[in-house]
Amino acid sequence: MKGIKIAFDGPAASGKSTVAKEVAKRLSYLYVDTGAMYRAVTWKALCLGADFRDEEAIIAIAGQFPVELKPSTDNAQGYVVIIDGVNVTDFLTSDEVNLYVSTVARISGVRKTLVAEQRALAREGGVVMAGRDITTVVMPDAEVKVYLTASSQERARRRFLEMEEKGENPAMEAVVNNIEHRDTIDSSREDSPLSVADEATVIDSTGKSIEEVVHQVMELVRTERG
Repeated sequence: MKGIKIAFDGPAASGKSTVAKEVAKRLSYLYVDTGAMYRAVTWKALCLGADFRDEEAIIAIAGQFPVELKPSTDNAQGYVVIIDGVNVTDFLTSDEVNLYVSTVARISGVRKTLVAEQRALAREGGVVMAGRDITTVVMPDAEVKVYLTASSQERARRRFLEMEEKGENPAMEAVVNNIEHRDTIDSSREDSPLSVADEATVIDSTGKSIEEVVHQVMELVRTERG
């Protein structure tokens, strides 16, 4: 049976990447975390000392340094992110990347470059993709569309714990402010704003375990596949 396309959208730290990755694992599908691609471009721009107010410079960086996502069993993510030959997976949730990634993601030229890469990955089906414009822009033809959300307090708590696990020392207030700042930017940008597709199933993961949410999504998949 040919694999279907499964699309996840949702705000920062809603759990969509974790759930999408587990769904892909159970189906033996390709998993693509599009947010990691924008973070990789942000990381490269920081390394180059780019001015984030100079959109043309950021667009040039995205075009010059394609982002690769490769499956891996060596980390919890299940993949590694490579840009310009460097494995940047462990650097993508740093404070500096968190600060600038939404600025990078709202640049139309950057989105055009990365969306083309994402559509190429999804062309043959058998893919689970997570991001903020997957159901609306990247894979509007996806057979299963999920909008995964959670309260801002719950999302901040998750991001705080994630950063602590990586040896970082975040301040909860800063994490909350960053989450709220990203929500505002992601929902108000002119190009592909975060929104709920008409056909998407909305799942609120507040107070739910990963397994509970994965089960809900797998039921949607089973219904679609008959």
